[in-house]
Amino acid sequence: MAAQRTGAPSAAAAPALPSLGGRRSSYRERVADALRAALIAGELLPGEVYSAPTLAARFGVSATPVREAMLDLVKEGLVDTVPNKGFRVTAVSEKQLDEYTHIRALIEIPTVVELARTADKVSLEALRPAAREIVQAAVSGDLIAYVEADTRFHLGLLALAGNVHLVDVVGDLRKRSRLYGLTALVEAGRLLASAEEHLELLDALIARDEEAVHEVMTRHLGHVRGLWAARK
Repeated sequence: MAAQRTGAPSAAAAPALPSLGGRRSSYRERVADALRAALIAGELLPGEVYSAPTLAARFGVSATPVREAMLDLVKEGLVDTVPNKGFRVTAVSEKQLDEYTHIRALIEIPTVVELARTADKVSLEALRPAAREIVQAAVSGDLIAYVEADTRFHLGLLALAGNVHLVDVVGDLRKRSRLYGLTALVEAGRLLASAEEHLELLDALIARDEEAVHEVMTRHLGHVRGLWAARK
């Protein structure tokens, strides 16, 4: 897929987005999910301009669902429209990333600790495949698969608390985040440690060890902020 800067095009900067294979029937939804994952992974870069036709060529579909998906991302504040060119990825400041982390910590840590008391073990074990997918994606260096599995795991875990609005809030914060340093961490072999924390967290939840759950969640969110800060 070719990416365009406001100056000259740069095919080398193009992210490797996944194919449209998946659970959803709507091209628009699946394209939007893939684009969000690429944004979070930092593979669609701030300031870059991407056209709907070049994205459509990458997906092997018409430009219409791609353009509609990008317009969804405009509404979410993830990209801006650039007349006659396409869509520019919006930047996120360090202050915003700090605020996102703070809000997530306020919501997620006590909610997940509570799950150590209330969530049934069968429901928790049902999240293990997603946790393993995160680890496998870290091992293979598939950043978009990493982000997609990570999102399924964390939102699925929070959903066990039974508060739909809480899940929506955290989901929105995750969409707005940027893990600019993922590529560098893959190359350095450091992403795997963060990935394995998902399995550690599940084990602590199933063991009903609230202290361990609190420690892992606090450490994990700290690592996430570190990923956000590790810009290329």
